[in-house]
Parts: sequence; structure tokens; C-alpha cells
Amino acid sequence: METLKAHFARSILRPGAPLHFAAHSHHPWPDVTEAAQRQCWEDAATLLDGKWQKVFGEVVPAAQRHVARQLALPDPSTIVFAPNTHEFVRRLLSCLDPRTTPRILTTDSEFHSFARQVARLEEDGLAEIVRVPAEPLATFARRFVAELHEGRFDLVFLSHVFFNSGWVVHEIADIVAAVRHDDTLIAIDGYHAFMALPVDLGALAHRIFYLAGGYKYAMAGEGVCFLHCPPGYGLRPRDTGWYAEFGALGAARPNEVAYGADASRFAGATFDPSGLYRFNAVQDWLAGLGAAGRVAAQRAYCAALQALLVDDLAGTPLRPGQLVVDDGAARGRFLAFLTAEAERIERALAQAGVIVDRRGDVLRIGFGVYQDAADVTRLAAALRAAA
Repeated sequence: METLKAHFARSILRPGAPLHFAAHSHHPWPDVTEAAQRQCWEDAATLLDGKWQKVFGEVVPAAQRHVARQLALPDPSTIVFAPNTHEFVRRLLSCLDPRTTPRILTTDSEFHSFARQVARLEEDGLAEIVRVPAEPLATFARRFVAELHEGRFDLVFLSHVFFNSGWVVHEIADIVAAVRHDDTLIAIDGYHAFMALPVDLGALAHRIFYLAGGYKYAMAGEGVCFLHCPPGYGLRPRDTGWYAEFGALGAARPNEVAYGADASRFAGATFDPSGLYRFNAVQDWLAGLGAAGRVAAQRAYCAALQALLVDDLAGTPLRPGQLVVDDGAARGRFLAFLTAEAERIERALAQAGVIVDRRGDVLRIGFGVYQDAADVTRLAAALRAAA
């Protein structure tokens, strides 16, 4: 496929725009999102109170169908939206029995929205956290499964793609199969997988929660995160907003807190719907591109750009041997280089108008469909200057 750079004229192609290689952190918005943002405003201005009929009657169902299609989920009604994934983390934790100290199995490479929250619970003895080290990455899945065999856990939480290395956990199905107890909640953080690589959850939809959002590879910006909720699990979250009752209006007895039977049981409260408008616009735009709009094609395109950079590192402060994940098939949509110079390189590139980012000593360079081979050549030149 060819670059889709022309569709990002208002961001990447504007005069003075930086060279952006941080799609994994903040993805530029394609031009189609501008009209979507405006449409949200128009609906609020003209429909007034009635805008929510359109949001819940048209916008949300369309977004649910898009997510279900991208993840090969059998039922769009298992999808619920929230402004951020931390809301879903809290609600999942609120499903655990407060009369006991819940045991949670996770990794040492989870994003802060989960890692910080459970660390705080651990401080006060409100949860027992077992963290399996992600490294060595090649043996991670085997070690995680072995830990599952060791004891009982109330919640299993891990990433589909680790945010700090880009490592893809291809063995999600094996991990799910190793969970010994039917009442254990299983949650997969798919933020660095959704729209970054093809994902088929059809065989796991009945068993796992899957959370992600539009801020990164879905190109929709803030405020449009989602949770796939397997039927029969987490039926009454204690952290609950009044939208969770929409699917059960009129069903509750006096003094009873009712919940919808579908994913709405994990809903929150009033929110800004503009992200959903943008998300739908991006999904419709990609669908109209045909093969070029498919995730598999975008992944292959970005993998080719990654290979171009790795082949052009001579004279730069980076080396292929510093790659945390050197196998393209095991890597997501960014390159992670382990180097003590990560901070200096990031700062030098920023001064040269090139955006990358880092996590400690790991420099992350992300790739997107808005780049082309010339951009990679410019990046390599900037890296050489940084040396």
C-alpha cells in the first residue's frame, strides 16, 4: 500500500509541522476527524437535549459495530465506552469480593492506569499482587502460565502488547486456557494491539474482558475507550454510574440497584461524545479505502518502514543490537531501543523538530500510515546529527 500522508494535511503536512515518530504515544488525527468534531457540535447546538437520542441511538451503536468488526467479536452489544481505560480498571477491581483480599496476577510491564492503581491497593493491604517479570520476553508466556498453575487468582490482567517494549503476547489463548477457576476475571489490555495488528477475539469473547481505545492506532484521539465484557462476568460492579441502569430501566424494585444485562453494566455517567464521532469517521474512512484501510495492510506497511530505519542506523547513536524486540513478527508498531543515551537522544531530536519518546532507558520510535520512506531517511539523518 502507499502512504496515507495526504489524509493528514491539517496536522503532518501543515507548514512547520515536526517530523512525528510517536504514533504509539499520540497518533495524529486524520483530516476526516475535523468534520466529525464539527458534527458533534452541530448536533449539540441544534438537537439540544435530543442529542443524546442520536448519541445512543446512532453514534454508539455504530462505534460498537466498528469495534466488534475489528476484533471479530460476535456481538457488538458486549462493547461499552468510557473516556479512559482507568474507569474500566476501577470497575473491574470493584467486581472483586471486598470481604477477602483479592489475589491479582499481572506483569511488571503494565501501563500506569492499572499498575499504579493496584500498587496503591497493595500499599494498604487491600490486594495481593503477583507480578510476573516480562523479561526474558521469549519465556514470558511459559512463566505466566506456570504461575497460573501455582494458585488461585481473582483477577488476571496483562497486556496484549507491552507498552514499554512492543513485545506481542501471541499466547493469549494459551494463557486463558491455563486459568484454573471459572470465576476468575481475565482482562487483556489491548491498547497497543487494537488497530496496530490484526486481532481475532472470536474464540475468547465468552471469557475475557478486552480494553483499548482510540488515542493511538485507531487515530480518533482522546475520550473514546472501550471494554468488551464477556457475558456472565462482572455482573454488578460496585463502581457504577447511572448509565449502567439504562438497560434495566423500570426493572428495579424499590431500593434495588439495577444493571443492564449487556455491556452497559460497566457504563459510567455523562461524558463528552465527540471522541465517538471522530472514531466513527476514521473507521468509515478506512473502510472506504478498501485493502489499504485494513489493519493487516497497515501493519505490513509500518513494518517495512521499521526495517528501513534498522537498515539505516550506521553513524547514529543507535544499533540493531539495542532493539528490545528484534523479531518483527513479535513486535508491535514501534521500535524500542535500550540505551543509556535515551534521554539525550530524545532531547536532541526534539531540538531538531523530530518527535519520539522514551520510557526510562528505552527510546521508542513509532510508525504510522502518515509516514513514508523519505520520512525515515530524514529521521536517520537527524539521528546521525544527534550522534
